[in-house]
Amino acid sequence: MDTTTETTPLRAVALVCSLSPSPKRSSSQLLAEQTMAALADHGVTGKVIRVADHDVKPGVEVDMGDGDAWPEIRDTILACDILILSTPIWLGHPSSIAQRVLERLDAELGESDDEGRPLTYGKAAAVCVVGNEDGAHHVSAELFQGLNDVGFTLAPNAVTYWVGEAMQRTDYQDLDKTPEKTAATTATLAANTAHLARRLKKASYPPSS
Repeated sequence: MDTTTETTPLRAVALVCSLSPSPKRSSSQLLAEQTMAALADHGVTGKVIRVADHDVKPGVEVDMGDGDAWPEIRDTILACDILILSTPIWLGHPSSIAQRVLERLDAELGESDDEGRPLTYGKAAAVCVVGNEDGAHHVSAELFQGLNDVGFTLAPNAVTYWVGEAMQRTDYQDLDKTPEKTAATTATLAANTAHLARRLKKASYPPSS
């Protein structure tokens, strides 16, 4: 077994797509932080960015100009090996901020390296979802497809989530402790995603024809 690939340092960034800016508490932020902590167990370092704290302009370009905060966030993503998207469920869908992130990532379809590959090739992605009603599978499916479309690779079980009982008001951040199932799923996401990111770092995809 080549242990070198198992200890290669990795970087990750988690984009929290809560509708609320800091310092308001956020279940999406909490699950993202827990996911980053789980990734740390596999030699992954990085940061959490709450997108609502930044003026990310609408659009599908790398830079929408006039104070657009996306280029700096994009630089962070491109400097990392792993991207985590963390979103609440609203009306059965990812938040509007999560959708805006996907729209801005759409610009990567027009960016490539010297061999014609999108700059996102060779990077792994994963998803965190929280909400008070069922819908985590639908939301993760939407994000999975969008992330894959723009060049990210997803490992098996690349989502961790918690959904509360329908028509109730309990939030993930208000639980007395993290449910065992969610904690176990987060651990699996971290192990599989770090494993995939190391494989991609060692062996990139073939050049585009």
